[in-house]
Formats: sequence, structure tokens, C-alpha cells
Amino acid sequence: MSDAEAETAIDESIERLREQALELLAPYPSLLLAVSGGPDSVALMLLCAHWSLRSYRDIAVATIDHRLRKAARAEAETVGRWARDLGYAHHLLTWEEEKPATRLQERARQARYALLAACARRIGASAVVVAHHADDQAETILFRLTRGSGIAGLAGMARIARCEEFALLRPLLDFRKAELEAICARAGQAFFRDPSNEDDNFARARLRKLAPVLAAQGFSQEALLRLGARASRADAALTQCAAETLQRAWRKDDAACVELDAATLCAAPPEILQRALASAILRLAPAATLRLERLERASARIGDALTARKSVKTTLADISIEASDGRVRLRRAPPRRSS
Repeated sequence: MSDAEAETAIDESIERLREQALELLAPYPSLLLAVSGGPDSVALMLLCAHWSLRSYRDIAVATIDHRLRKAARAEAETVGRWARDLGYAHHLLTWEEEKPATRLQERARQARYALLAACARRIGASAVVVAHHADDQAETILFRLTRGSGIAGLAGMARIARCEEFALLRPLLDFRKAELEAICARAGQAFFRDPSNEDDNFARARLRKLAPVLAAQGFSQEALLRLGARASRADAALTQCAAETLQRAWRKDDAACVELDAATLCAAPPEILQRALASAILRLAPAATLRLERLERASARIGDALTARKSVKTTLADISIEASDGRVRLRRAPPRRSS
């Protein structure tokens, strides 16, 4: 292939990427792009800069300084200059809190989304856009597989999720990191590489380095993405079945209590019962964090009691769940007394 043909192929890849990926953003009138300065997020910024709908959308860029590296501030300021050169308003956000001694990447991710949501709220954005791509998706699926995740976890990252009250959009999930780097190269756009991605103190970095060995044993990126796609289809089917079961079981719903028919829940398979209870809990407490292990234990207790036609009471995510008299009732648990 000649140099001219190679450049044409890159241009066609960029156009395909833009047309297919950015369609996800079209329903949202104002967008906040999370741009760290890495090749994937810089490519996202470049793609949106040449998007056919850009003049009809209010698009801003946010970069976060986690204060974990000395060079991070200067890099974030450089990203700001790149963003302004492309015509974007830029917001430099800082994670000010004291850094935790454990679970640093997890806590940093939580802080990052909180900062992005706060910025979106402040500027009136309707959605937050992040640059997760196919390589990230395969890595996420593998990471969750090593931790015994359920079907929902093995489905990987959703194309549309939530960041507090905002839509969280991932338009680049079908595309490889190499394609995104090619977009930057074609535009002559510099980018940064985060050294923490190679730090063996973090589990994801260790898994990344094991990729060639895992691929040789069948855990290739393609295989992991197939697993994610299949798990996603199964998760969608289970979610629909659980929603239909919950609708049939519904007896009462107000701000204080959700009441469900015990017989309907008892007839459901354990996975459907578990998902129905999770949905009912989130109806009362939308911000609740439901850890899978605790949800499994609570729903198993409820299921065993329903089968034996016995009464039972348990608490999960500050929601009291009580099964008795043919009903399952969920209420907010009373505040715990301080000692």
C-alpha cells in the first residue's frame, strides 16, 4: 500500500468512526467531554470538533488533575490549550481531598465522576462523554471475570449509563485504541501517556502485561469482547424478565413503602427474584449501592422464607425487607442509633 493509499484508509476510518460513534451524542443538546490528555480522549475531542452537528450543540471539555503526579497539573493546562485551540470552553477540575491509602484507583474514579457531574451541573450540560474504547472494554470484562462477577458485570461497560443525574455516554466502545491513536497522528495532535497505566501496583496494569499470555490461552481481546456481547444479551433478557415479574407482583408503591405479592415472587427463579428485589430497593433509594454478594444473601433468605411460607426480615442498603402474610414489604430502615 502506498503512502497516499494508507492516508486514504486512515481518512475513511476516521469518517466511519465519526459517523457511527457520534450518533450516540445526537439526542443531547449540551455535552461535557472528559479529556485526560491520553490518545483516546484527545481523539474524542478531535472527532467532536469536526462533527457535523457541532454547531448545533454546546460542547465543553473538562480535564481533572487528581494531584497524584507532579506533572499532572501542567499536562491538564496543556490539554486546556488544545481544547481552546479547537474552540471549546475548558474546565480544569481538581481532586482536592486527601488521597486514600487503599483502593486508590477506585476512589479516584469515584472522585472523577463526582467532579464531572458537578461541572456538568454548573455549566448546564445534559450529558457527560467519556472515551472508553474496545481495549478498555475487554480489560474491564477480564478484570471483572477475575473477581467472579455476575452476568451484568461480564457485560462490561454500557454505552449509555448514569453519572449522578446525567447521562454518561461512551461512543467509542466499538473502536480500538490503535484507531484512536491514528486519528491523533493524522491530525498532527500530540497527547500524553499516563505512567500509572504501567504501574504494577495496580491490578489492571498487571493484567495488561499478562495479555499476551492470556491470549495464548484463549483469553484474547476478541474472545473477551464476544463474552461481553453475549453476557450483555443475557443481561438484557434477565432484566426484562425481572421487570415483568416485578410488574405482576406490584401491590403498593409510595414514597414510604413498596409492597409486593409473595406468591408471584416465590414462583420466580432465584436470579429473577434477586433482580426484582434490587429494582424495588432502587425505587425507594435510587442512590443505593447494591453489592452483589450482599444482594445474593438477602434475596436467598427471602426466597427460602417464601418457599417455606415463613416470615423473615432483613436489611439491605438501608432498606428493610420483610416477608409475611403473603406480602413482601420494603421500607427505609430507621436511622441507626449512635453509641
